[in-house]
Amino acid sequence: MVPQQTPAHSAWRRIQTAWGLPDLAGKGRFVTANLIDSLGNGLVMAFTVVFFVKTTSLSLVAVGAALTVGHLLALPVPPLIGPLLDKYGSRTVVAVGNWVSVAGFIGFLFSHASWQIVLWQFVVQLGATAFWMGNSPLIVLVAPGDERARWFGFVRALRNVGIGFGGAASAVALSIGTVAGLRAVMVINAVSFAVAGWLVITFRGADTSEAADAGHAEPKPAEPEQVQGERAGQPWGGYRTVLKDTRYLRLVATNLAFAFSSAVITVLLAAYVGDNLEVGSWIVGALVVLNTAMVALLQTLASRWIEARRPVTVLVLALLLNAAAFVVFGTLLVLPGWAVIAGLLIAMVLYTVAEILGSPPTSELSVVMAPEHLRGRYLGVYQMSWSVGGALAPALLTALLEGGAALPWVFLTAISVLAVPLVLGLDGRAAATSKVAPVGDGAPAEPLGGDAVG
Repeated sequence: MVPQQTPAHSAWRRIQTAWGLPDLAGKGRFVTANLIDSLGNGLVMAFTVVFFVKTTSLSLVAVGAALTVGHLLALPVPPLIGPLLDKYGSRTVVAVGNWVSVAGFIGFLFSHASWQIVLWQFVVQLGATAFWMGNSPLIVLVAPGDERARWFGFVRALRNVGIGFGGAASAVALSIGTVAGLRAVMVINAVSFAVAGWLVITFRGADTSEAADAGHAEPKPAEPEQVQGERAGQPWGGYRTVLKDTRYLRLVATNLAFAFSSAVITVLLAAYVGDNLEVGSWIVGALVVLNTAMVALLQTLASRWIEARRPVTVLVLALLLNAAAFVVFGTLLVLPGWAVIAGLLIAMVLYTVAEILGSPPTSELSVVMAPEHLRGRYLGVYQMSWSVGGALAPALLTALLEGGAALPWVFLTAISVLAVPLVLGLDGRAAATSKVAPVGDGAPAEPLGGDAVG
């Protein structure tokens, strides 16, 4: 007997289809946990510096330096988390990542010296890295194969909206002005992350029956003796396999190009526009709002288009759109004043479309190209592309800008174009995974059921 759908349910399904949303039924806890993490990260990014300036006797420069050192200390963390992801599974790593962040936020409340800020910033970054390394393979377990692009796009849009609202909430919090009020906001943030961890660890909506069925080729089972040799209780075992997988390393190198590109808004845009273009500083804020709004509104719609095409085709298009955007940004130096604003808007639209198209397939391929028994280690190497890119981009792009206003755009255009041949052929062997098991080392499959929330 087929259950009848109510008119309200049918209307909601039509909305989901029209907007490229995945089927959210039974996934309430997972969605809520991602929303909490995004809100919290948006709050922390805009709130932490002022929090320490207000609650300690340290100067703004000292606080900024301490936070930077704590972040840098966390750069080597991904390869250490990889074996834990292989051993304990994505659900556990994501939940523990949230709880580690809770410990960091609590540590913030009792920090008064620079070394304490360094320590607890490192702990927060450790938790954030664990969360994001585990979240992608968890999405693969949550999403049916035919909706995987939608899920990656949906989580990306959710993160953008959450960070935006978190930033707005931080502005409200800072308007409170009192130390007690600021501490209360940090406590609320810690409690929300603790709840997010509980939501993930109790979530039972993952469908492991299709987790390895993500690629265009039949999954290749891992040899038992290979698995035994690569696990064998050695945390660094298996990384030799990753480093010999040239196809996966091509994906990592491609993502490094996207990592540098992602620094345009946070590192390059304001300095480039303010010092080199004859336009008002207001345009930078308008461009950031345009980027945020486009990602929030169009990411899921784009996922409908992405899911019907090969990931390689989408990635090549994203790289070429990035290159076109950087060419436009660079040529603004020789345009008359009246054309600069139009050029900035065109460049930002191209850049944002590239961001929207590039994120889902890179995230998906980073998981499905990895053998299941070494997926954590593969993701540890993949995550290093974000860590290294995030660390190098501010110094490199600003140094290039100092050398000549066009140089950073030439560099970004070049790496985007050079990444195109690296992408070609990547999805010819999209899944080297064994036929499904949960992302974990010998953990038995858990009984699957509906999510109690949502």
